[in-house]
Amino acid sequence: MPVYQAPLRDYQFILDEMLHIYQQDALKGFDEIDPDLVDAILQGMADFSTEVMLPLNSVGDVQGCKLVDGKVVTPEGFADAYQQFVDNGWPTLTCDPAYGGQGLPEVVGIFATEMQTSTNMAFAMYPGLTHGAYAAIHAHGSEALKQKYLAKLVSGEWTGTMNLTESHAGTDLALLRTKAVPAADGYFAITGEKIFISSGDHQFTDNIVHLVLARLPDAPEGVKGISLFAVPKVLVNSDGSLGEANSLYASGLEHKMGIHGNSTCVMVFEGALGELVGEPHQGLRAMFTMMNQARLGVGMQGLGVSEIAYQNALAYAKDRLQSRAISGAKAPEKAADPILVHGDVRRMLLSQKAFNEGARALVGQQALWLDEAERHSDPAKAKVAAQLAALFTPVVKGFITNRGFNACVDAQQVFGGHGYIHEWGMEQFVRDSRIALIYEGTNGIQALDLVGRKLLSDRGAAMQQWSALVTEFIQSQGRDPQMQPYISGLMDCATDLQKASGYIATHAASNPDIIGAASMAYLELFGITALAWMWARTAKIALTAFENGTQEADFYQAKLKTADFYMAYWAVQSRSLRKQLEQASEMLTTLDEAIF
Repeated sequence: MPVYQAPLRDYQFILDEMLHIYQQDALKGFDEIDPDLVDAILQGMADFSTEVMLPLNSVGDVQGCKLVDGKVVTPEGFADAYQQFVDNGWPTLTCDPAYGGQGLPEVVGIFATEMQTSTNMAFAMYPGLTHGAYAAIHAHGSEALKQKYLAKLVSGEWTGTMNLTESHAGTDLALLRTKAVPAADGYFAITGEKIFISSGDHQFTDNIVHLVLARLPDAPEGVKGISLFAVPKVLVNSDGSLGEANSLYASGLEHKMGIHGNSTCVMVFEGALGELVGEPHQGLRAMFTMMNQARLGVGMQGLGVSEIAYQNALAYAKDRLQSRAISGAKAPEKAADPILVHGDVRRMLLSQKAFNEGARALVGQQALWLDEAERHSDPAKAKVAAQLAALFTPVVKGFITNRGFNACVDAQQVFGGHGYIHEWGMEQFVRDSRIALIYEGTNGIQALDLVGRKLLSDRGAAMQQWSALVTEFIQSQGRDPQMQPYISGLMDCATDLQKASGYIATHAASNPDIIGAASMAYLELFGITALAWMWARTAKIALTAFENGTQEADFYQAKLKTADFYMAYWAVQSRSLRKQLEQASEMLTTLDEAIF
């Protein structure tokens, strides 16, 4: 079975030394947290995820979910683990105290999520989707709807799902056909079929609250005619008790490449009763609250699985003996050298390490922006934080899952033939992580969102906000000779990104198809630049620690060396991505279809 060690020291580094979360006096509720509390929470999740979730990861993969007599049965041990998860209060971490939550910042909760996805991605999806349903109802539901559902969702007594996709529509929600017809007592009768519904049915809880997109009879065409409904598996009586079963069911389970432990269902609604969430015809706006929450979670899946894959690949590389180093034996007392001595193995491992730690810092920054948008006492600063979080949502989802999957493949490669064998766990990590590039909006859609909405539609306002932060950092550190390698690498990336942005803005006016053709290279370039920003900041913190006589020289030295590698190996890719974008994008839009 794979092993896992939660990166608790890295969490402390990001939260305290980089993001300074214990000095955020302007953020509501941040005065209630301290290092001891946060460390205890993260240690508790490290213990739970390692001792309870990790042993079930392979079990879930091998057994999968089954549909028995119309009911979904999850893998052995999953239901008991979920009950332990609820009993320990883990679903409540970042939820509103008004409904039983602990009210902790998102920047703390997001690292608890990483540990869950590292140890058992399929299991983590059940509470993850529930939290998304909570967020949508909390933001858009009526007071009556909140009173009916939120406390149960917060506690984990009930779970939630999101129901968007239909077999004929896919990403194009304008084509959805599910209908909602007014019924008695303010309810609507929902009729239709949804596919790819993660956590759609299970035996964990007595009720499941499905958030379903559907059309009212007078709905306009397209996405402007979509409404959102809360449709429970079991109807809820006026006193909060459970009543009759609703008219919905799982008609089948999808046969998937990975995440076998999660029940991905085909859901059928046959006049099922539901209640409107938000305003009529504004369902997509309400659902996007849930989707954006999910996109951050999916980004964490890309990072979480990459982290556990890296840890196991590193352990294997230190232990596996094969051949001698080119420069001569490094372990002459052994029959062969550990494969860690070989250059290409080192390249793969250090690439993973640099990505994981940089992505973790970026996700922490994104979560803090979300907290600032929600909690900052200054509305102007809250607005800027909301803009930055919106800008980075497709980057966190798209770039981190793209490169996280690649890192899993590299980790599998370190194992050689053993990486292709199930018992080592690496091929499961590759299969599980692959879905993260697809759901919650494929990464191509994320790239389009980044370019079409975030870069062009608001005249680059959010981009300018972030550029100002990067420029401020470069100017403040530019005269420090020790920072030169990191400032130089960041400046090169930022320059390439600026030129790429200008190219798209200039050419899209006359050829809008450029947006689609250039978007993926732009997403990758943006992500590499963002991580260069994080690594330059990391290097500054490490250098300061040495100036202050740190007692953790090994930790900070590893940070500096990894920052060096990021700038030498990752950051230099910005130039080729810009060249690719500038030279291939227009060609893609003009080639005749006959050549395909």
